[in-house]
Amino acid sequence: QLQASGGGLVQAGGSLRLSCAASGRAFNSYNMGWFRQAPGQEREFVSVISRSGGSTSYADSVKGRFTISRDNAKNTVYLQMNSLKPEDTAVYFCTASSTYSFRVSGYPYWGQGTQVTVSS
Repeated sequence: QLQASGGGLVQAGGSLRLSCAASGRAFNSYNMGWFRQAPGQEREFVSVISRSGGSTSYADSVKGRFTISRDNAKNTVYLQMNSLKPEDTAVYFCTASSTYSFRVSGYPYWGQGTQVTVSS
């Protein structure tokens, strides 16, 4: 089970930190991802972190602004979002997979999502 939190309303240029707490399985056995979905749009890849945290990847649209990290002792993955833009407005989902994937189809486990709204 994945439980995302930390979303909210922020002005452009501001920051938010999303958290995703995992339970029920061996957290450090999974690569963890973040995806987002804006109204009327398809769900899109944001970032992924490997099991150990040694490898990370980002969508071009967030590179340099977002940072993914994980704490395996706390079964939690984070997404630090800085310099937020109105186009970052979306529901953000955390995901887990045994594969290091950039595709929605690569993730069998999904959290419920947390809303991020960036005002201009």
